[in-house]
Amino acid sequence: MEDTKSENIETSHVRITYQKEVLDMELPKDITFHELAQEFADTIQADVERVSLFITPKSGLLKYPFSSQSLFDVITPKTRIKAIGTSTQDVQKLNDMAERMAARRAARDQARSAGRKTKHNVNRDWKKVQEEATYTFHAIEPLNYLPNPEKSRRFLERLAKDPGIKASMRKHKFSVGLLTEMNPAEHTTHESKTLGLNRNGGEVIELRLRTDSYDGYRDYKVIRKTLCHELSHNVHSEHDRKFWDLTKQIEKEVEQNDHLHGGHKLSEGEFFNPDDEFDDEHVDDHGWQGGEFVLGGTAGTQGLDRREIMARAAMSRMEKQKQADDQQKEAESGAGTS
Repeated sequence: MEDTKSENIETSHVRITYQKEVLDMELPKDITFHELAQEFADTIQADVERVSLFITPKSGLLKYPFSSQSLFDVITPKTRIKAIGTSTQDVQKLNDMAERMAARRAARDQARSAGRKTKHNVNRDWKKVQEEATYTFHAIEPLNYLPNPEKSRRFLERLAKDPGIKASMRKHKFSVGLLTEMNPAEHTTHESKTLGLNRNGGEVIELRLRTDSYDGYRDYKVIRKTLCHELSHNVHSEHDRKFWDLTKQIEKEVEQNDHLHGGHKLSEGEFFNPDDEFDDEHVDDHGWQGGEFVLGGTAGTQGLDRREIMARAAMSRMEKQKQADDQQKEAESGAGTS
């Protein structure tokens, strides 16, 4: 921060990170958090209700309505400010996509009610395609501030595409907004270590992918078993008998699919770690957890708040649904002309 004076108004230079850009702003020394949020909202052409400020190391995540406290009473030269927001234009894109999908569905329903027979591609289970677009992980994100995030992404994508996990999610109608990894350092004490978390009944599932020393990854089967545990928290928040019965059922379903799809391959490849073990007692401490969640926010350089995570998940869900609809439409069109 650099102090300057212009027309007797004392100002200070502040840098704010937004996505991959750095915004250099000259701000009055008496500016409040609310005024800063409004200034940022105007800069990216967004409603102030749709922006958040992530300030480290002190204030953390701030959301609307913002405080009237002076910004410079709180921040120091070491303070990092990350702004998070969805522009009005991006919100409109989401709304437009939803309207287009609704219009296509209405047109199909009208055609069917008029007596037109739909020909199906006998080689494709379209009910399964539609269900997989609905009951899935709608967004996958590693922690980009940890080493080798793309390897973590491959791990998460492999879990999401696991035949047993996919089948179980369809059967139980599980839908998860975001699947991400957990930073081991933030979830380890001298007594225990947390292996996974389910936040707000399926909005976010975090998995401990990395070893405690960050020099490798934990075993795929162990992580997948943790995921079965966390998926059960979509239904049951407490570790009661109903929860454990559902968890064991999901684990059994997933293992049965291993035999159908060549489960011996799980003992090969980059995520095989024979020394890793699953610990039922320390998977998570409190079932699913409420409250706010910031993806990558602890590093002060990356961060998506809950609203943006859910917006991305909604867009991903609509894109997957659109892709499934388009594939079915193309197949039906081809069958009709053959």
